Amino acid sequence: VDFSLWIEKKEGAESATPINQALVEGYYKQILSISENLHIPVPADWFQTLLRMPDVMSKTEIQELSEEEWKTVHTTVLEAVGHLVDFRKQEGAALEKKFREKIANISSLLESIAPYEKERVEKVKERITDALEKTLNVDYDKNRLEQELIYYIEKLDVNEEKQRLGNHLKYFISTLESGSGQGKKLGFIAQEMGREINTLGSKSNHAEMQKIVVQMKDELEQIKEQVLNVM
Repeated sequence: VDFSLWIEKKEGAESATPINQALVEGYYKQILSISENLHIPVPADWFQTLLRMPDVMSKTEIQELSEEEWKTVHTTVLEAVGHLVDFRKQEGAALEKKFREKIANISSLLESIAPYEKERVEKVKERITDALEKTLNVDYDKNRLEQELIYYIEKLDVNEEKQRLGNHLKYFISTLESGSGQGKKLGFIAQEMGREINTLGSKSNHAEMQKIVVQMKDELEQIKEQVLNVM
């Protein structure tokens, strides 16, 4: 924390720039001596000449705080720091609540995918068989079709992505509870969550699943925005 304190004095005689009398006297004596030695006339207006000499009107004094003044400043600074810490605690508690809420929402959305996975497999199978029977009107080897369907459905399997995303959600909460100074780590975990959600979206091949993925992305974006406020 960089802290600077300025004291502004009230206007009046005390705020006037002091004239350095000793310096004026010194200049006066020097000018008289030079006048006598070099036979140069002394100035007609002594004040105008002397007040223009270097540092005559400068504030060279350094004022320090008295013990009483410093105690007042110190007490006020501690009070301000206390308010700052209290505010950060309140903001931190609000952020934690928001994070837990968003993580819970993503977790709930992840669970809601399950019913559509089985339905998706049936729809894929139905779509392919309909194409073979009605559109192409050809006979086909049902055993071979089953093998090809298994291979195709394996390509669309999202169990690994779901498991990894679930682990990331738990890791995010455990990191949140581990102490302060975790902002960057939470940001990295959020990035990993984003990768799994994106893969879920690319593999879903189902309208309802894709809607859920979009909702997940929306929740995650809100987490990413708030992570920037975590130190």
